Amino acid sequence: MSHPEKAPVYGTEDLLISLCNSVTRVLNVATHGQIHYSGMVQRISKTCLKPDIGCFVLFDGGFSGLVIINFSAAAAMELYASYLLNMGMSKDDLVTSYTSDEVSNVMGELMNQVVGDFTGKVRRELQTHITQNQPKMLVLNKQVMLSVDANLDKPEARRVTFYTSNNNIFYLELAIDRTEFIKLYDFEAQEVPDADALMAQSQEAPQVPPPPPAGPDDTDALLKSLGM
Repeated sequence: MSHPEKAPVYGTEDLLISLCNSVTRVLNVATHGQIHYSGMVQRISKTCLKPDIGCFVLFDGGFSGLVIINFSAAAAMELYASYLLNMGMSKDDLVTSYTSDEVSNVMGELMNQVVGDFTGKVRRELQTHITQNQPKMLVLNKQVMLSVDANLDKPEARRVTFYTSNNNIFYLELAIDRTEFIKLYDFEAQEVPDADALMAQSQEAPQVPPPPPAGPDDTDALLKSLGM
């Protein structure tokens, strides 16, 4: 008698790996850098915002959770500068202090892109939906630790160490309700839409000229056909 194969289970560590891959994918594209993360993960009792720049995003829907990234000043400034230089900004126009609002805004935008990439993968690969709030940034110049209450029933928390191209360090922390996804049947995950290809396709599409405005005779004929 043959035993059926067990269905694949997608758990906390799988979600964490997917999130870490979103971090490296988005930051590598945005900064033209080589961001990578440690092969070891820490189990932690709670998530905290720490100096120098802490950023957090709450998400809800198919499952609930909290994502925190704690940047050192050096890591934040490296990512900030690389991102804006890659966007074509002059080096002379960059701010020099990590406490500047401009740095917080850029890091918040990058965080928003990271979580957006992650929620897209959740929708395509796990066939469920989660929503996110706007990333919140907090610049801390003192050794202060703040806990964010995500209202989780059975929280599991993990911390992963990341390294920038210049080996500056930042940390990602994930807290989610204990959950498992079990595949009920085989399905093909949707492909990631290529924004560049869609834009090129729209530009190549032939431009259809707008119809000429109706003249008086055309208007009278239309009204007559409608019995007016």
